[in-house]
Amino acid sequence: MALFLSHMEPLALLYAIPFVYLVLKLWKHLDAKRDQQCYILDYQCFKPTDDRMLDTQLCRDLLMRSKTLGLEEFKFLLKAIVNSGLGEQTYGPSVVFSATEHCPLLLDAISEMDEFFHDSLQKLFDKSHVSPDEIDILVVNISSMSTSPSFASRIINRYKMREDIKVFNISGMGCSASLISIDIVRRLFKSYKNSYAIVVTSESLTPNWYLGNDRSMILANCLFRIGGAAILLTNKRNMKNKAMLKLKCLVRTHHGAVDESYGCCVQKEDDKGNLGIYLGKNLPKAATSAFIDNLTEISPQILPITEIIRLTLSKIIHKLSSTGSWKPQRPDFRTAAEHFCLHTGGKAVIDGVGKSLRLTEQDLEPARMTLHRFGNTSASSLWYVLGYMEAKKRLQKGDRVLMISFGAGFKCNSCLWEVTAADLGGRKGNVWEDCINSYPPVSLVNPFLERFGWIQNQDASTFKSL
Repeated sequence: MALFLSHMEPLALLYAIPFVYLVLKLWKHLDAKRDQQCYILDYQCFKPTDDRMLDTQLCRDLLMRSKTLGLEEFKFLLKAIVNSGLGEQTYGPSVVFSATEHCPLLLDAISEMDEFFHDSLQKLFDKSHVSPDEIDILVVNISSMSTSPSFASRIINRYKMREDIKVFNISGMGCSASLISIDIVRRLFKSYKNSYAIVVTSESLTPNWYLGNDRSMILANCLFRIGGAAILLTNKRNMKNKAMLKLKCLVRTHHGAVDESYGCCVQKEDDKGNLGIYLGKNLPKAATSAFIDNLTEISPQILPITEIIRLTLSKIIHKLSSTGSWKPQRPDFRTAAEHFCLHTGGKAVIDGVGKSLRLTEQDLEPARMTLHRFGNTSASSLWYVLGYMEAKKRLQKGDRVLMISFGAGFKCNSCLWEVTAADLGGRKGNVWEDCINSYPPVSLVNPFLERFGWIQNQDASTFKSL
């Protein structure tokens, strides 16, 4: 017996070695995954000074300065702005206040971006207590303007960031660019451990303020407004207890190969050489197509298993139904997230996404109020919506936030965040803190209709001006 046991010990050791090796490999893999998480430590939205607000009177002055608009264009603009969902406190580029929108200089466009960079980044560094020389990754997206040196280089120069910083300056990605930037950071975090990253996202309106009379391009002036956001992210495991949000998944959908989708939102010149953003009539169709494909991909990643089983059984019953009277059930995305951070592309966009996801008015309130207060700030709009939720103290630890954005190309990007902070309602510096108590307002009716509704009854032969 003793002899048998003596022969068994080396054999057991022989079997134990690969087992221990596999355990160590598994532990190393799981431990490495912990260093690849993507957390948001803080973010800062930009709010220009109050003298940059585009109220009813200023918009009237802008229209009066135009030499290309006639009665029919005024009627179209009145209808567009009334139905846009924007209020009187949105912000415009400085050139419309200095009456130089007809001849913007390169310096004007750069100054618009510098104003945002200097304000938001400095506030972000001050709040987070993370210094510029600690930043390992910088991703800057300004969709419709590119300079040399790049905007990313301007930021690095101002804050004297390290020479080994990983820097990306992307353009042309439209309103969905901030989630594209987050995806870049997420992928880099898999290779670079213990890192800080900053995403800077905005849009340049100064060179794109349209001065012609093409209706498909006038719309952009009714929707797009000045704004921007700076987001601080990390994959440091020792910072997870200080993080606000943890990224659970992110899905990007691009329909650029489809001609109709590619051409529905384009920066171009009209037939008279006026530069602007063209929004085609087939844009809703392109957005719907990209949205459906994006939801199809992200649904299995975010819906709970009970919801997936329910949908599967519903499809099986539908196929087995001989009469076809049983309709397959639609997914309930409220089982996947408690909050919905939707791109403020316009009232119709918010309504359409809300209907598709079967959301309540409370679910849509953050996006509607952001559109009313700040307008469509392009790629940064998601962070103003998130700021509204935070200011209203709606975000509780463990809650999930589904972000959905659309952009030129045509693209639909979405991601799911998990709230990791215990209290997100009392932070200083929130862009909503001075006005959150007045939202939602009693009415969102735009004052343009009251002031200029008489235009609808005018005759082209007798109409002079506003």
